[in-house]
Amino acid sequence: MKPILTQITRTLFEFSWEEAVSDELLQSQISFKSKLQKAFQSEILELRMGFKTLALVLLKPIETIKISHWLASLNIDEDLKPLPERIWQIPVCYSVETGRDLTSLAKDKNISKEEIIFLHTKSLYRLHFYGFLPGFMYLNGLAEKLYSLRKRIPDRIVPAGSVAIGGSQTGIYPADSPGGWHLIGQTPTLLFKPKQAIPVFASPGERIEFVPISAIEFESLKRHPTQPNFR
Repeated sequence: MKPILTQITRTLFEFSWEEAVSDELLQSQISFKSKLQKAFQSEILELRMGFKTLALVLLKPIETIKISHWLASLNIDEDLKPLPERIWQIPVCYSVETGRDLTSLAKDKNISKEEIIFLHTKSLYRLHFYGFLPGFMYLNGLAEKLYSLRKRIPDRIVPAGSVAIGGSQTGIYPADSPGGWHLIGQTPTLLFKPKQAIPVFASPGERIEFVPISAIEFESLKRHPTQPNFR
């Protein structure tokens, strides 16, 4: 799965893959990112992952041919490592109080709120990368029946911890922010801790499982938040 190289600016390059989003593609991306870091370590300012892209931001311009030659000589499938087995369990209170769009989404899809909750919690979601907000996880694995167009008019404020559906994705808002996804629940788990050396608990490649909890459990965990369990 060798990517296509595109130069955006003198210090910004993008690698893109034509394959469908999958565990196999993510495995290749993670391996490629590691090789890229090793080859250009002293010249890299930032690497930005996407579902099918990886952006390379350089400290200063270098010749495009240098990156092209490196890419051409690369054995992309060498030393591929399995994706992590760790599954993080995120507690979620699914209700009209914590997910104000749960009722309208159920009506729009002509299914019950209970079926939305069942479909949302039966899947395991693969974490591909972070973006949009610090600690916002981009997850793959939403049941197709739950795919929903984003809101035509975004909400001005989405509460921190809101679990939502937008397009073919689900995610959790790590902080109060505007947002255009459909809110179906809320987690008391803190997703981003900026004062910690590693401010997020999950790494790309690991998986997320949403576990339903009651309103009483939600209020208790909200008062005393803890890091989620994993299995």
